Amino acid sequence: MIRLIFVGRTKEDWLKDQVNEYVKRIGKFSRIQIDELKDEKVLGKDYDKIKKKEGKRILNIITDDYVVALDSNGKSLESKEFAKSLDEAVKENKRITFVVGGALGLSNDVLKRADFKLSLSKMTLTNQMVRLMLAEQIYRAFTIMAGMEYHK
Repeated sequence: MIRLIFVGRTKEDWLKDQVNEYVKRIGKFSRIQIDELKDEKVLGKDYDKIKKKEGKRILNIITDDYVVALDSNGKSLESKEFAKSLDEAVKENKRITFVVGGALGLSNDVLKRADFKLSLSKMTLTNQMVRLMLAEQIYRAFTIMAGMEYHK
């Protein structure tokens, strides 16, 4: 099973539609669940406290999951490497949970809990766009594992 934890809501309808399209496609290969957690207001507040509050919400719903934290300092993988890594994780774990933080990223506590830290890009991306890119890459990984033509 694949689980996606997103801090905050997807605000743009076109983006929601695209994420939902990839979630539907992933559903042909694996059960998938999305959890959207409340984000904190950022303006004029202590960033570390905000990340800690959001991090507590994340850690409260993660049990014995294999956790992949999306982090700009994480490891970058090519699509085939990601597919191989996901395939191994799926075989060894009952649930793979991908965590995308809010506007400020993930707390140190969540990063410490993660079994793997993944970077989608060295560029700064909005957490909204990361959701779409992650969903597409998970779908791509499943098509690679299945030997489908989508990847080419």
